[in-house]
Amino acid sequence: MKQEESLNYQRIARVIEYIQNHYQEQPSLEELAAQVHLSPFHFQRLFRDWAGTSPKKFLQYTSLNHAKKLLAEQEASLAETAFQTGLSGTSRLHDLFINIQGMSPAEYKRGGENLNIHYSLAESPFGQLIVASTPKGLCYLAFAESDVQALEGLKNEFPRATFLVGSDLNQERALRFFRRDWTELPQIKLHLKGTEFQLQVWEALLKIPSAQVATYGTLASQIGKPKASRAVGTAIGSNPIAYLIPCHRVIRASGELGGYRWDPLRKRAILGWEAAEQDAQRSNN
Repeated sequence: MKQEESLNYQRIARVIEYIQNHYQEQPSLEELAAQVHLSPFHFQRLFRDWAGTSPKKFLQYTSLNHAKKLLAEQEASLAETAFQTGLSGTSRLHDLFINIQGMSPAEYKRGGENLNIHYSLAESPFGQLIVASTPKGLCYLAFAESDVQALEGLKNEFPRATFLVGSDLNQERALRFFRRDWTELPQIKLHLKGTEFQLQVWEALLKIPSAQVATYGTLASQIGKPKASRAVGTAIGSNPIAYLIPCHRVIRASGELGGYRWDPLRKRAILGWEAAEQDAQRSNN
């Protein structure tokens, strides 16, 4: 078994190296599978098991990182960036940024400048909230002890944006999660900005069921980086969407609750509240 695991690791390492050296050619699934002499179906399943994501998404992450570097360091135009990244045009570059980075390449290049963010303050079972959104989706949700602290936190997250008081459908839907009826929860669009690694960690957080917990090590393994528990903890600490991206459900391997960006005591209260809600739901069924 160990020999087979070692062989599979070598296969995935070889493909990752190939992607990093040939991402500008945007190789297909069939081309990547051929590098390790596997069928596309078998290769895709093996790659996901080892890397924590699909070959296509890994290729997208690699392409995105190169595009970000070009935009930030070389001040390349969007057309030049698309060409040097191996994409067919600026529309594909735009889709890549929107799907993974949460903002357009032009917005990224400007550091979020000219981004209009609407925000509102609300009460929750765990204290005051600030919830903020752009036309693309919810971008920030945080607990705060005062109005001033709430707005300061939002401005620190988006230092160049324009802030306007006001609510919208995404904000209203987010607040519904703090009500006691969880039978018909709405879908919410998120407008996130973060590194490739942060987005992977936040995506993994979304898979932890309500009233359950996972360790930092478990999350690190789920994203294909079993030795990156400390980095996972840092990414969790940067989560901009309280509760909906449930970083409160991550604990230490020892069973201790660990820290929480919005106060460890609040973390304990949220976990207890979720457990009580689950018990109530089971009793009613």
